[in-house]
This record gives sequence, structure tokens and C-alpha cells, in this order.
Amino acid sequence: MVAQKITIEPVTRIEGHAKVTIHLDEAGKVERAVLHVNEFRGFEKFCEGRMYFEMPSITPRICGICPVSHHLAAAKAADEVAGSPPPRPANLLRELLHMGQVIQSHGMHFFELAGPDLLLGFDADPAVRNVVGIIQANPSLAVKAVNLRKYGQDIIFRLAGRRIHPNFAVPGGVNQTLKPVDRDAILSGADEAIAAIQTGIEIMKDWVARNLEDINRFAVFPSGYLGLVTPEDGLELYDGQIRLIDAEGQNLERFDAHDYLNFISEHVEDWSYLKFPYYKKLGWPAGVYRVGPLGRLNVARKIDTPLANAELFVFKALNEGHPVENTLFYHYARLIEALFAAEKVKALLDDPDILSNEILNTRKEFKGEGIGVIEAPRGTLFHHYWSDSNGQLQRVNLIVATGHNNWAMSKAVDSVAKTYISGKEINEGLLNRVEAAVRAYDPCLSCSTHAVGQMPLIVDVLDPHGALVQSLRRDG
Repeated sequence: MVAQKITIEPVTRIEGHAKVTIHLDEAGKVERAVLHVNEFRGFEKFCEGRMYFEMPSITPRICGICPVSHHLAAAKAADEVAGSPPPRPANLLRELLHMGQVIQSHGMHFFELAGPDLLLGFDADPAVRNVVGIIQANPSLAVKAVNLRKYGQDIIFRLAGRRIHPNFAVPGGVNQTLKPVDRDAILSGADEAIAAIQTGIEIMKDWVARNLEDINRFAVFPSGYLGLVTPEDGLELYDGQIRLIDAEGQNLERFDAHDYLNFISEHVEDWSYLKFPYYKKLGWPAGVYRVGPLGRLNVARKIDTPLANAELFVFKALNEGHPVENTLFYHYARLIEALFAAEKVKALLDDPDILSNEILNTRKEFKGEGIGVIEAPRGTLFHHYWSDSNGQLQRVNLIVATGHNNWAMSKAVDSVAKTYISGKEINEGLLNRVEAAVRAYDPCLSCSTHAVGQMPLIVDVLDPHGALVQSLRRDG
């Protein structure tokens, strides 16, 4: 057998476009597998010269999947540029908007993107291993999934007047109050959303019990973990300090988000447009870490809502008090976070200030520089703006969640390829496992890069001379 290279392009059921190349030796064993993010990123340069107060409207256009995250991070950065901190009611409304984003994003990923693999099987026919297959296999579950995402989007709509690319947060606060009728409507749907998420958690637990052997060999590796926390190291998605722990769970750093450049740097590889962030003090690659649901639950010691906190206790026991390393447990962690977000919606709506008219601080002490940090569904998101005295942006720096996880996704792809692909016949189900290693991180490649890609999945097997040995195609 001659050495071969397998190309998976694009990776499916993620947002954006990437490819995987798998290099086989002459015995058919995997030498290495690499994740290539093949969209070019240019959004930071696009924003230079714009006015700082335009950024909450411009940056959501980076992505239609998580526009709320960019909207809020941009608004928080713009608050600081203007020197105009929002009043408490405005921050409550912003956080409520964010919870809607988390619910709809996490719900969609588990039930519609990861669900076909988990519920129908990695080896299921691709023709049915999709959301339509979920509907056919379990119509009542599909309805719950659709309603859960609808609920999250409805929160966004009632606050911002649109479900995608909201125009709500502005420097110094928000531009409209929450009406009592909308508060009551959101509150009336919270218990149904919580029940749907709990159904997902039970499905996940059952799947874990039946597939633990596979889970324990599917891209399990040590790393650091990073995420926002409350002062008591509770799970935090909207505001807080950043906690970074090592692979053993020991604290490495706890720092204010404004100091991120003192602790995080970015490595570059010539085979990807996406950079690789790492912890400066340990250097590259010793300082790599993971973010997102798995990272956040590993750095959090508790959750400040009762149902999610009880689930966190069960989750922490998976690795007997040490960080949970299993890539497939990203899906489990995602559901626990969604449960927290739904509980948090109820808590926010019960706060008397949520209906206040004090939603905008019009006083300004212009600073010219601002940093906004938020936990997007996929992980920690940084927006950093520098402007001139007129408020025109001179420089923009964005570090997005998918960028933080770039090393981990590449590591997961390599690990899964080496575990499952051997000299035997390479079938579609094995290649789908490699894709699933990326899918677990729910990457948003339009956030981390910015260009137009192409959608068909093409897998080519070539010999060392470039001659085509085998070709598989799956249209997107």
C-alpha cells in the first residue's frame, strides 16, 4: 500500500468552513491529521476608520449564529471608550439578551448539529444523519428542540426587535426598556424551556452510560482551561474576572479582562488562517488551554442557580474532582450551561430593576480605549478598540472563542484519526468521527475568520504522486 492523504472539505454541521487532511503511511496508519481553517480573516481591518459607537451594529455582521455575543462585547468595549458605564437596569437587560443567545445557540447545537451523531449514531447513513432524521426518529423530541431554540430567539426579539443582528445595546446602556407584557411572556415560557433542557440532559446521560468506552478514547487529552467566573468562582457568562487553571485543576491565574494582553499571546502556523492563543508564562505549546462549555465548567467551582448547580456536581464527579478532559463531554457541559441560562432568565425577570426606565448613561468621560469581554456560547470573546480623540477607530483586536480552541480542535482531529483509522477500509462513518471531533467544540469559523467558502464535502484519497485513488462527495 502506498502512502495516502485524505481530505475532508468542508467539515459539516459547523458554522463556517474548514477542512481536515489525514496523512497515512504505507501501512495505512495515520501519521498526522491537521485541521485547516481556510477562510481568511479580515474583519479587524474592516473596522479601522469607523466610529466606536458603530461597532455594536457592525460586529454582529461577523456571524449570524452568535451576533448577540459580538453585539454585547462591542457595546461593553464602546462603554469604556466613551467613559460611560451603563446603569444597573441596562446591564440586567443586556444579560437577559445574552441568556436568550445562550439558550438558542446551545439548544440548536445539541439537538440539531450534534444530535444526529449522538441519537442516530456516527455510522448512520448520511442521508438520515441530520435534523430531518431526528424529526423522523423522534418527532416529539424534535418539537421540544425547535421550541427551545424559538424561546431563546423570542427573548432576543422581545428585547431588541429582531432575532438576528440586534440593535439594542448602545454605549452607556440600551435603547429601549422591557415592557411588562414582554416580561410576562418571557417568564411564562421559562419552565417549558427548563423542562426541554432537562430532557436533553437525561438523553445525554443515557447516551454516556451506553457509550462510555467510546467516550473515554475519543480525543481525551490534558490542557489548561479558561473562562469568566464570579468572585466566588461561580459560573459566569456575562461579566467577571478570568480564571485560568492547569491540566490538574490548579489555579494558574486570576486576572481582570483588561489585562488579557499580559497573559495571552497568539501563535501562527502556516497551514491555518486562524491563530493559536496560549498562556504567555508557559509559552507555546505548553500554555495551550480550552474555552467554552467544557472549559467554563472546569474553572467554575459552583453555579448560582439550583438545578444547574446540582448537574454540575454530577459533572464534576466524572473525573473525580480533576478537570474533565473528554472532548465529547462538551455536549454535556453545553446542556448544563443552557439550564443555567434558563434559570437565570427567571432570576433576572424577578429583579425589580428589570422594568426600570433608567437604561442609559448619557454622561461621558471619553477615554479612547475600551475592552469588552463576554462568554459567547463557544467561549471567551474579547473586543479591544483604540480610537483617536474624535472616536474614530485606529486599531481593533478581536480574540474569539473558536480561536482559543484552535489548538484543541487540531489535537482532537489528530487524536480521533489515529484512534479510529487504520489500514482497513476507510468508510464514511470513520471520517464522520473526525468531523465530530471538530463539531464537539461548536466552532464558529465565520467569527474567527471572514470570507466566503464552499459547501460540498469532498474526500479525496491520493497516492504520493498526486494520482486520485478514491473520491467521495457529499453535497452541503
